[in-house]
Amino acid sequence: MKKTCIVLTVIILIGGISGYFFLKRTPEVSYKTVKVERGTIVSTVAATGNLSAVTTVQVGTQVSGTIQKLFVDYNSRVKKGQAIAEIDPALFNASVEQSQGNFLNAEANLQKARITLADAERTFNRNKKLLSDGIVSQGDFDAAETALQAAKAGVTGAEGSVAQTRGSLMQAKTNLRYSIIRSPVDGVIISRAIDVGQTVAASFQTPTLFTIAQDLTKMQIEVSVDEADISRIRLHQKAGFTVDSYPELTFRGTVVQIRTAPVITQNVVTYVVVVTVDNSDMKLMPGMTANVSIEVAKKDGVLKLSPAALRFKPKAKGDDLKGKGTDSSAQRPTGGNRAPGGKGAPAPGRERNSHLYLLREGKPVAVAVKTGIANNSSIELIESDLKEGDEVIIEQTGGDMKKKTGAGGSPMGPRF
Repeated sequence: MKKTCIVLTVIILIGGISGYFFLKRTPEVSYKTVKVERGTIVSTVAATGNLSAVTTVQVGTQVSGTIQKLFVDYNSRVKKGQAIAEIDPALFNASVEQSQGNFLNAEANLQKARITLADAERTFNRNKKLLSDGIVSQGDFDAAETALQAAKAGVTGAEGSVAQTRGSLMQAKTNLRYSIIRSPVDGVIISRAIDVGQTVAASFQTPTLFTIAQDLTKMQIEVSVDEADISRIRLHQKAGFTVDSYPELTFRGTVVQIRTAPVITQNVVTYVVVVTVDNSDMKLMPGMTANVSIEVAKKDGVLKLSPAALRFKPKAKGDDLKGKGTDSSAQRPTGGNRAPGGKGAPAPGRERNSHLYLLREGKPVAVAVKTGIANNSSIELIESDLKEGDEVIIEQTGGDMKKKTGAGGSPMGPRF
């Protein structure tokens, strides 16, 4: 029994010592790599906006009254000049009749004034002749002259009254014509804000009764572009976008306008860029949210690799690296798509010197490179000693740390 206990004790001691040295040993270092490739790289600017018709007309009313008839509804196609609603014309007809009567009365008064003027002229001419013959007195002549001047003034006043009543009549007829609301353009009714029996009031601000989209086969997107990216946007650049209704489809558009007026929201400055879209198949509808990618640069047949290679940094101890004279700190590439967190890739024509690590004989070797345009998956190599097919390191495992990734060059978790 005693011998058995001794044997078990020895076995336990040997196992404990072996386990201690096993746990204390340095894990074997291994690297995950990707190959340098040659191909096409496209740099884009991402933004969001809403679809709308190129021309949208808000139709109101210039007269007040009660809606008596509606001739169209939502999605109705209308032609220019087509009646789309009617306001009760009873009051306007009465106003026309009243103005017509006033106009006729003014014309009759004008005729009377002209007759009076003609009589005053005859009397004046007769007294003028009789005055020279000494038959009438100077006083009678002066009275005739005064009557002539008064008659002329009466005609002028009557003519003014006729013009005034004619204007009132024209206004009444115009109001009667405005009681029938007509479409100003060819298009589609996309909004209706009234019903039969509703009273509308035309005041300082004309109420909107209908909204008409002139042509839904051609639409536009007003996207908000961050101030950091607006310098990269140019007219006629191509754009692709998706909408939630058709997530599997990518629609195409073209930049047609870059508005210089800034839009400031909570100290964030953006600029509106207008993208035109062909909607011949009528799949897109006004108001849809579009996730837009504007193509700002494209290069074919260039060397490219994953941006993770530029973020990789080998562990500080344990490896004797070549190229110690170079800066081995990880540097982030710039440009391409601006991510929501503010990280992005370089703008077209904006180059940056950086370093990455090439795997040679099982060890990382620092290589200086100059990068160009980029997107979320690739970054262009402009100047470097790398060639197509070279393997660059993006991740390290083992060594003094349990795991080291290319995301930031730090262990996966804190050491407790």
